[in-house]
Amino acid sequence: MKEKIKETILKTIKNLQEEKSLPFFEIDNFQVDYPENEIYGDYFTNVALLIGKKISKNPLEVANLIKAKIESQNLNIFEKIEVKEPGFINFFLKKEIFIKELKKILKEKQNYQKNKKLKKKKLVIDYSSPNVAKVFGIGHLRSTIIGQAIYNLYKFLGWDCVGINHLGDWGTQFGNLIFALKKWGNKKENYTIEDLEKLYIRFHQESQKNEKLIEEGRNWFKKLESGDKEALKIWKKILKISLKEFNSIYKLLNVKIDCQIGESFYKDKVKEVLRELQKTQFLLESQGALIFQYPENELPPAMILKSDGTTTYFLRDLAAIKYRLEKRKPDLIVYEVGSDQILHFKQLFKAVKLLNWDQKICKKEVHFYHLFHGLYITKEGKLSTRKGRTFHLIDILEEAIERAEKILEKSEVKKNLSKKEKEKIAKIVGIGAIKYNDLKQHPSKEILFDWEKILNLKGDSGPYLQYTYVRCRGVLRKGKKIQEKKIKNLLSSLAFGIHNLTKEENNILKEIYKFPEIIQEAAEKFSPNLICNYIFNLAQKYNYFYDTQPILKAQKEELKIFRLALTIAIAQVLKTSLNLLGISVPEKM
Repeated sequence: MKEKIKETILKTIKNLQEEKSLPFFEIDNFQVDYPENEIYGDYFTNVALLIGKKISKNPLEVANLIKAKIESQNLNIFEKIEVKEPGFINFFLKKEIFIKELKKILKEKQNYQKNKKLKKKKLVIDYSSPNVAKVFGIGHLRSTIIGQAIYNLYKFLGWDCVGINHLGDWGTQFGNLIFALKKWGNKKENYTIEDLEKLYIRFHQESQKNEKLIEEGRNWFKKLESGDKEALKIWKKILKISLKEFNSIYKLLNVKIDCQIGESFYKDKVKEVLRELQKTQFLLESQGALIFQYPENELPPAMILKSDGTTTYFLRDLAAIKYRLEKRKPDLIVYEVGSDQILHFKQLFKAVKLLNWDQKICKKEVHFYHLFHGLYITKEGKLSTRKGRTFHLIDILEEAIERAEKILEKSEVKKNLSKKEKEKIAKIVGIGAIKYNDLKQHPSKEILFDWEKILNLKGDSGPYLQYTYVRCRGVLRKGKKIQEKKIKNLLSSLAFGIHNLTKEENNILKEIYKFPEIIQEAAEKFSPNLICNYIFNLAQKYNYFYDTQPILKAQKEELKIFRLALTIAIAQVLKTSLNLLGISVPEKM
């Protein structure tokens, strides 16, 4: 509806200009949005304010001109249109529109708003990408679950999506670790991921005292890139230990990424990219190294080869992006990587455009987007593996489940649950709480970890939303004798559709109606937090409705059925939204 209103406004302005009621001017960057207070309608626009400023005319006069012209079109959409100072135009939709959307949810159920596959629309998204030889820390949780949410959103909207886990399994740090293993390792075969991380931290600490160790690490990475058998054997062992750890985390998070390819996959492909770069004016030698120089110093130069001849992260990322263009032919490539890599991706995307790879390889413009997230922080500052200041994600997830179990034990519902059911619910609630606490923040925001907020059953939390869904399901189980056919028959009656709805019913209908627009906006802005904000408001409205309006004890049969229909719709929208966020819902709680 936002787009429809915007189109109507633009068409109306054009008509007014042709009639010479308004002078000719260009305007398209105006707002059509939801008002904060429902007394101001279902949508509002600031277009008259912008026009008034542009043509030096009273915005109220402009607003009334636009209002009168739209009303003359008899669009059969608006219950009324009103103008409010200093020049806002408020739109109130007809109730039939909301009832129609309710019918649609009841008919389509789990397929509500799920679009069919869009032809030739492909997304490649790079997310999670933990570093091999380090414990999967909470820092990589953000990339994993934000990336998965964006993947889910675009797939739901009909895109052909490919998720890629670009493992950090190559680079100088592996030379450092190989050296550390040989110097301080205990020669045992069954190293754990914790052992490797301790060695990584020790190397960093010791190298600050003795700079010669840094050179030793570089030499071992050079051996690794040259195919040295000993170096490769140790590297493969490190990789195996790490993958075992990562896969157990993904299983617990219920995350499945389509394609798992590490940096090492591109170690041979970088040669071809390097040969191509050598034929351009962008590659320059600097102090024995090779750099990518941007025209007019638009960006700082990016290092391609180090002075010792070893490859860089930047060159490997160039090779990766070229491979993805060749293999996937995408329309959009998204990288979900932390905010500390902003400059890197500016350099990367600009280099790809300068090399014209999208046009040469895909024969079309490919869009690139760096979805960067803020960091998890503690009172001491940001997390850092090198400094030994990190939270191991497995510990956080297990504690979340344990805390959820304790909350469940205090509830009345525990009496009707088996031990297996309790464990399942605790896992769903605990993991869901961690995910929601992250996703409700804007991706770019830093997060201070706080258990009290994460598992709060009354505030803006995962458990609160899951509990609201369970409440809906409980009502529906009690009202199961009322057949779905009765609901359909009742809603097909237009007379009921325009009956005198209570404020609470109206609020729920209007909030449900926003769902398609919220999903679309969350995808376009790469902001899963918009879905979180939406379903929290929806849950609050339903819980207030539940507390103030009888559902199964409504005086009239048709009112009882209508309120059950609202409950079905709320449950479906909550479940769909939470699933898009990667959060499961229990049937009991």
